[in-house]
Parts: sequence; structure tokens; C-alpha cells
Amino acid sequence: MASPIEHLDVAIIGAGLSGIGAAHRLRTECPGKSFAIFEARDAVGGTWDLFRYPGARSDSDMFTLSYPWRPWTVPESIGDQPAILNYLQDAAEESGVTPHIRFATRMVSADFSSETSRWTLHLDTDDDGATHRRTVTCSFLYACTGYYNYTQPYQPDLPGLEDFTGDVIHPQFWPAGFDYTGKRVVVVGSGATTITLVPAMTDDAAHVTMLQRSPSYVVTVPRRDRFSDAARKILPAGPAHRVARARNVLYPLGFYQLCMRLPRVAKAYLRYKARGILKDEQQIRDHFTPAYNPWEQRVCAAPDGDFYRSLASGKASVVTDRIDRFTAGGVRLASGRELAADVVVTATGLALQSLGGSNLSVDGVPVELGESLIYRGVLVSGVPNFGYSLGYTNASWTLRSDLSARYVCRLLKHMDRNGHTAAVPVPASGMARRPLLALSSNFMLRAVKVFPRQGSGTPWTLGANYLLDLPLVLLGKVSKQMAFDAVPGRGSTRQRKKVA
Repeated sequence: MASPIEHLDVAIIGAGLSGIGAAHRLRTECPGKSFAIFEARDAVGGTWDLFRYPGARSDSDMFTLSYPWRPWTVPESIGDQPAILNYLQDAAEESGVTPHIRFATRMVSADFSSETSRWTLHLDTDDDGATHRRTVTCSFLYACTGYYNYTQPYQPDLPGLEDFTGDVIHPQFWPAGFDYTGKRVVVVGSGATTITLVPAMTDDAAHVTMLQRSPSYVVTVPRRDRFSDAARKILPAGPAHRVARARNVLYPLGFYQLCMRLPRVAKAYLRYKARGILKDEQQIRDHFTPAYNPWEQRVCAAPDGDFYRSLASGKASVVTDRIDRFTAGGVRLASGRELAADVVVTATGLALQSLGGSNLSVDGVPVELGESLIYRGVLVSGVPNFGYSLGYTNASWTLRSDLSARYVCRLLKHMDRNGHTAAVPVPASGMARRPLLALSSNFMLRAVKVFPRQGSGTPWTLGANYLLDLPLVLLGKVSKQMAFDAVPGRGSTRQRKKVA
């Protein structure tokens, strides 16, 4: 006799930063809801369990990347990968989330039925090397999968790479214990991973060369926050964390607004900070003065200027040129110059994907996320009882993902109070659309069709300002431009209710 199908009030996909935070919010704000977290890997942490390359660390301060309900107590405000992973493991345990996690369980697909107002999830569970398919139903599906493809990085065409006789490594899959002592390393790329790798490898490598196609911005940030250190000395852990968090919400937001409103001033500031360490105006002009404005692409952070210091020491260098092809002993550039290498690190970007690569459908009709609109940064038009946790790209991810989790709890409580079993946002016909992520970075541009789009105004946007988003998400009318108990354009066993 077949076992009965398990039903949950809420299914959370992913046990990383967003998933753990969402589960905590459910436990505290919707304590009567049954839920489980389905995690494809065999450990919590998501990105922070996957990325283990030298120097892996946060790009933003940990007072805002950590949870508001669980203080960050490590002295450094820029956290390294082991410290962040330990923090997430402890947060999951202390908040009672860990027992709800189903490890080695990947959601393959999910279909919503407008007749039952339930999702049917098809899950693959890895049990001692054997994969078993099982089915679970839920009333609300919350995707906390981030936007990286965990199994396949982005691999651009690198001519002749197969001819290179040294080691080729992608940071996403850094070999444990790899020894690069005394070796010449070329890191291909100019993003956050490269800015982290270069100073981390200089102590042991013979030399590290960063090879970029075009100049990029790098901003120096303090590894330790003196303001937060002072707050910790005079306040208990909880209040000190809240004070430090508030300060670190305001400071990066102010810098971002400076970049948007006064880009020439922001450029001058970035050059000034670089000049204080490099003291080489020609190098700054050649390699760190892009044609675009700051925050048109992400601005990379260097704690205490470690990246610039590695260049000033002579242990590392930057080359701005294009690759002609790889050779047996290194890289030949378009200029004709050759870079000798024993190790090539292809920090060429991440492949982005939505929902961890799983497929959604509504009444058997596949959902094309790229044709949908985001609602309040979390719900998706045409997809009932579904939330998608997304974070900021111009500030700490957690600031936005925590707002999303709190909004989902508001929606669930609203549905319970009013006896609704289904909820879906409904945009006005003909609404103008624009990409979800405004950055012009190549890896963002490659993913335009992967994610929902933004509309022409509130509530159809993914905000970029925490201070403005906070009241909109936590106080905005839950029923605004929402339909309840019906999927527009489809049948239902219940009468459709809509509140504009």
C-alpha cells in the first residue's frame, strides 16, 4: 500500500542565507504553519558552503549580511568564508531550523493546481548514491535558491585553453589542498572573486597576475569597523548589533546614492583612495578608471585596501588586455605580449539560474519567469502562492531577503484571516517592463531572460533602497493589485476575489 503524500503549509527551497532566515521568520511570525526546507546539498550554507577558494569572504559588512535577530560577534566586520559558514550553522541550530531541513533533496519540478490551491513538488533525494523520486504537496512555495548555478560555472570561449600544460582551476570548484607555492598564477577576470583571490594568493605564489579585459572600480573598506567596536564596548551584544547594523545600512547606501547622483565626485573619491596606496597615477589610469560610472557595474571591495597593497608590494600585477589564445606555457595577448603561467584561474563569472534549475508550472502550463513581473520584490505575476527570495545587488543580500520573508509571513496571515487559499499578483495590462537587475555587468546581462522583470512602478519593482523598501514591504497594503482564490484566466472551484 502506497504511503500517503506528505502535505506542508510552506515548502522552502534552499538552506542558505535566505532559506534559514525565511524559516526563522516562519517559526516566529507564523508559528502554527508546518514547513520543511529542501536542500539539494548535504549541508547548510548555500554559497558559503560551496565557495572555498583562497580568501573567500563577504563583499559587504557582516552587520547587515547577518540576520537582525542573531548578532554577528566576530571582531572583523568583513567576514571570511569559514566564519560566515559557522555563523549560519549556529543560527540554524539556535533558531530551531535545522530539524526542518531535508538534506540531499533537490526540487526537480513543481506544479500548482488552481482546483486544490496546492503545489505538487517532485523531489529527488540522494540516498547513499541512489536517487529516489518522491512527491510532497504544499500550500505555499518559497524559493530561497539564490541565483547561482551551483553545478556549472560560466565558461566563456578561451581559445587554446586545452593546450595549456599547467593547472586550470575555476574558483567555484577549488580543489581542496591545492598547492600553488612558488608558482606563477594568472587570474583571468576582474570581478569580486578576482579582487579576493589576488591578495590571498600572493604570500605563497611566486607572482600573481590579474588579467582583465577592461578597467574596473575597486573601493577600499575597513576590515574592522571602529564604530561597531566602540558600540560593542558599551552595549550588550543585541543592542550593539542593532546600532552597528543601522550605521552600516546608512553608510553604503550613502555611497551608492553618491555614485548615482554625483558620479564624477564618486570617481574622484575612488581614485583618491587608490592613489593613497598605489601612488602610481599611470597604473590607476590604465587599470582602474573604467569608461562607465561607479555602480553601473558592481563596485568591488578590498578590505583595508589589501588588493592595492598586493600590487604595491610587487607580488602581484594587473594587465588590461584581451586574450589571443592560451599556449603551453601561458597566455598570449592581443597586444602580442605573453604571460608565463603555471596556474590559470578562470574567475570569468558565474552562470546564473533561477529556482536552482527546477521547473514551475501552473495547471500543467510551464511558467516562463522571464515573461512575468516581480511584485514587491518577492511575488511573481501569474504564479499563485509563490515567493522568490531575492537580495540587493548594491547592498547586503540579507537586508532585502529578510524583508521578503517578513512580507511572505504578512501575506500568509492575511490569507488566514480572510479565509483565502490562493493569492496571485495581477499587473495592469500593457505595463512597461524592464530588467530585474539594473547592473550592466556581463553575467547579469546574460541572465535577463532567467528572472522576472520589473514593471513601471510600485509595487512592481525590486527596490534598491532599504530605507524606502522597509515601509513599503512591511506596511504596504497586502491586497493591492492582488487576486485571491483564483488564477486569472483559469478556472477555480471558488469565486474569484480581487482587491485593487
